[in-house]
Amino acid sequence: MHRFANPSRFLKIARPVTGWTLWSGILLVVAGIVGGLFLVPADYLQGETFRILYIHAPSAWLGMAGWSGIAVASIAVLVWRHPLAAIAGRALAPVGATFTALCLITGSIWGRPTWGTWWEWDGRLTSMLILFFLFLGYMALADAEADRRPDGEGRLTAIFGLVGAINLPIIHYSVIWWNTLHQGRSISIVEGRSSIDPSMLWPLGLAFLGFTLLFTAIVLMRMRAMIAQQKVDRRLKRRAETGA
Repeated sequence: MHRFANPSRFLKIARPVTGWTLWSGILLVVAGIVGGLFLVPADYLQGETFRILYIHAPSAWLGMAGWSGIAVASIAVLVWRHPLAAIAGRALAPVGATFTALCLITGSIWGRPTWGTWWEWDGRLTSMLILFFLFLGYMALADAEADRRPDGEGRLTAIFGLVGAINLPIIHYSVIWWNTLHQGRSISIVEGRSSIDPSMLWPLGLAFLGFTLLFTAIVLMRMRAMIAQQKVDRRLKRRAETGA
């Protein structure tokens, strides 16, 4: 892991991976959404409304995955003081917040015809809303800490990122712990079962993989931009100190 701590070495890997994940992700997302919208049959209970699943479910997964990445980066900052970990956390936060917001918006649109309401304070919706606010808090704290200590490791932000991970199991198990309007788990990888008909499942797999690759590409682009900005800031600082 530490051999990738060198920004130059990281960038050599990140540049080609960014392009590959970006274009692969776009193609898979388009294939998944087209399949979900036009090629699979309507649900026998929800009719055409269920098709928002192909955006809603990947968005929920990536919102949680985004904070999981922040938690891992926070551990790397606190334990190993990994130089790229703080950059990774800051790169992940806006992307994770965007997908969490998309999850909440699509869930609200889905809930209106299904539940008869745009919003319900049930366990899953409330815990996802908390996750969105956690992302906002993380970004604000990271910016404040960077302004106060530009060359710091962001340890306070890392602690916040680690503590915020407590919300992830609450989101995951909320439909089990509380009897709410939100449906239970449709797919269980551990148990190897799915309540979704196989004819409707294949576009969802494409959408999950495509959005995940797209998420990865955006995070890598942000990390590369942040590293480049750091280099520019250091060069300007050296020039200001030497009076050149």
